Parts: sequence; structure tokens; C-alpha cells
Amino acid sequence: MCGVFGIYGHEEASNLAYLGLHALQHRGQESGGIVASDGQRLRSFRGMGLVADTFTAPVLDALTGSAAIGHVRYSTAGTSHLKNAQPLEVSFAQGQLAVAHNGNFTNADASRRQLEEDGAIFQSDADTENVVHYIARSKAPTLEARIVEALKKIDGAFSMLFLSANKLVAVRDAIGFRPLVLGRLKNAYVIASETTALELIEAEYLREIEPGEMVVVDGEGLKSSFPFEKRPPGRCIFELVYFARPDSRLFGRSVFETRKEMGRQLAREQPAQADVVIAVPDSGVAAAIGYAEKSGLPYDVGLIRSHYVGRTFIEPQQSIRHFGVKLKLAPVRATLQGKRVVVVDDSIVRGTTSRKIVKLLKAAGAKEVHLRISSPPNTWPCFYGIATPTRQELIAASHSVEEIAAYITADSLGYLSLDGLHGAAGDTGGKTYCSACFSGRYLTPLSA
Repeated sequence: MCGVFGIYGHEEASNLAYLGLHALQHRGQESGGIVASDGQRLRSFRGMGLVADTFTAPVLDALTGSAAIGHVRYSTAGTSHLKNAQPLEVSFAQGQLAVAHNGNFTNADASRRQLEEDGAIFQSDADTENVVHYIARSKAPTLEARIVEALKKIDGAFSMLFLSANKLVAVRDAIGFRPLVLGRLKNAYVIASETTALELIEAEYLREIEPGEMVVVDGEGLKSSFPFEKRPPGRCIFELVYFARPDSRLFGRSVFETRKEMGRQLAREQPAQADVVIAVPDSGVAAAIGYAEKSGLPYDVGLIRSHYVGRTFIEPQQSIRHFGVKLKLAPVRATLQGKRVVVVDDSIVRGTTSRKIVKLLKAAGAKEVHLRISSPPNTWPCFYGIATPTRQELIAASHSVEEIAAYITADSLGYLSLDGLHGAAGDTGGKTYCSACFSGRYLTPLSA
């Protein structure tokens, strides 16, 4: 997963890109980058770590110009290394070009092997670089035509931004796996992965960029076209379950309200004899509120999340035992003591974290712990831009619900059904979302 942000036509483009990336930080914490254009040349900066730590005032001051694109990265293709940080920037026959990508190419390895056999030299491990090579090799007369020609060689998911010296181009794949929205700030156009980025900089939300659409912004304004073959829609339903920020509006829906409806449906399908409903913060909060509302049980805070635990926490000595989930979550004993507790979370992946949470709640005095999951069992990996484990590592792929409940030591375990999830997302027929991570029904070819 990643987040992208672009702006064209504002004198503080790089500063606004910085703010936009800050609002998209949940989509990637490994690295961040901004490339700005002053109409003549591109200037860029990329760094490892969080946006607030990577971009200092002197760095942003050097990124001059009225157009910029930015990227926050959580690696799904390529290692976590500075060479893979985006936006990628290159020089080719038509000048400088920067590219920012959210998604995953399912034929990336095969296309890379072919490009290398044809003489291409790669500077990164990222699948995004394949597109850059295709653009450079194209004989099409315009940048837009080269981008279309390159992306027609690609399978999989992409919401992408391209920045040249005098043009911003946004493209979304024809299935529409990953989100992309269009906004306006005075005379500037803004493009971002989620509406939270627009709201932070006080830009007006205009609309989604549609699946298969290309938007070009330059000195003449905005132009839209649909250069790709039309496909049935397949928006990623896991964005609504977990990945998007709850205050976003995604695929035309409030993420928070959708998650609450998931919780309500979960209560209908998986009731529990209990005294209180709590959430695993932060992603389980909205569903827990919905579960409590529908079940008639009181909602309370039973776990407090620490916001100061980084991905690279190192214990002081090897001899100190692994603290696990206790680093991130602390129980509220007054809520839990002697209670039968329903704890709502968004998903179970390997099961190890859920096991630690259940044990933590029981150690804090919970009489019973009933775990409820606001999505179906994760049984298949995602190949469209979310870093999920292999099928062998997904506990639900090889264990029954009863076996998982026994492993995590819960008194009961209940998942939301796939039909219930689609219904909560406003997709009763199950035809407008991709739910391959639950069903195994992939919407594109998966090539080696």
C-alpha cells in the first residue's frame, strides 16, 4: 500500500504536498518523497521514515515551483530501501519525468525480465520502474500517449501520478482497485489517494477519478479521457474494512459509516452473551460502535493504543522477554474486570496478535473474551497493492473457525460473512468490489 498526492497551479505546491502526505501517512510509513516543478525543471527529495521527520523546512524551501507530486510508501513490490522510495525521477528524450504509484503490477516480474533481456538497466526493485522504461522506449509523440502505451503492457492495479516540467497526469486502472480523488484549491487542481488529504489543505472535493480515466492538468486547464478498455469494476473492499482512514470518503461512501454498518451486520450474524463491547484500536473502533448499537450492549474503552511505537522498536537487551502487543495496547482494567467482553477487530491475519490481545484482556480481569471480526476470514493473499502474507501464513487458510478460536484462547470467535460485508459496503450483489483476499476470485491474470 502507498499514498499519492499531486497539485498543479499553486505557488506553495511542495508545502501543500507535504501536508497532503501527512494526511496519507497511514498508507505508508517506510519512506516519503516529493518532486516539484517550476515549469522548467524538476527538483526532488526522498527519504526513509515518516513525513514529519523526512521533510525539514530547508528541504521544502528547495522544492520550488507551482506543481508537485508526492508519495508515501509501504512496500508491496521491492525492498524497504531508499532506492525504492518514490516518486521515481528520470530523464529521457522528452525531458524529466517523475512517477508515483499506488498499487501492484501482477505481471511485473515477467515484464522486467523481458525489459532486461532487451537491454534495460534498472535502478530500483520497484515494479513502478517498468512503466518508466516502457515510456522511454515508446515512439508516441506526446507524454500522455506514451503513458497509455506503457500502461497497456501492464496487468494489475495502479493509481498513478506523472509530473513533467509543465504537466501533471493522473491515471487509474480500468478496474479501479485503488482509490484516487480529484479536488480544487482556488485555481489549483489537487489529486490524492483519499479525501483526507483534500480536507487538510481545505481543498474542495470534486469527484473520484474514474476507473480507466486519465486526467491531464497543464497551463490550459484540465482534460479527461478514457483510453483503456472498459472493465467490470473491482474496487478494493479491504480499503473500507481497514486501510483507508475512517474520516475519508472512499468509492462514494463514508468509511466510518460503512465500518459501523459492518459492525451492525456482524452483531446480527454473530451475537454474543456479554456485558460490554470494546474495540481493538484504532481500526476496530467504528465496527465496535456499530456492533454495540445493534446488539444493545454498552460500548466502552477497554484498550488504549500507544501512538509512539515505531515499526523498528528494539528491546534494550536480548535477555528481556518479548513484550509483544503490550507495547502498543494497554488494557483498561476498570472496563474489563469480571466482565464478559466482546472485542471487535477488523481482521485476523496470522493469529499471533489476536492471541496476545485475548491473553492480555484475560490477564486484566476479563471473565470471558468473545472475539468478533468485521470481515470474513483472510484466506488468500492480495496481489493488487496490500502487503499480505503468503497463503501458508494466513491462519484461516488452513484452520477452521473453531481451531482458530482455540489457538487464540477466545471463548468464542465470529466473522462477518462475505455477503454481509458486501451488503454493508452497499454492494448487495457482490459485483462492484474486489474481495479476492477473502474469496480467492482474482480479477486479473496472475503471471509469474
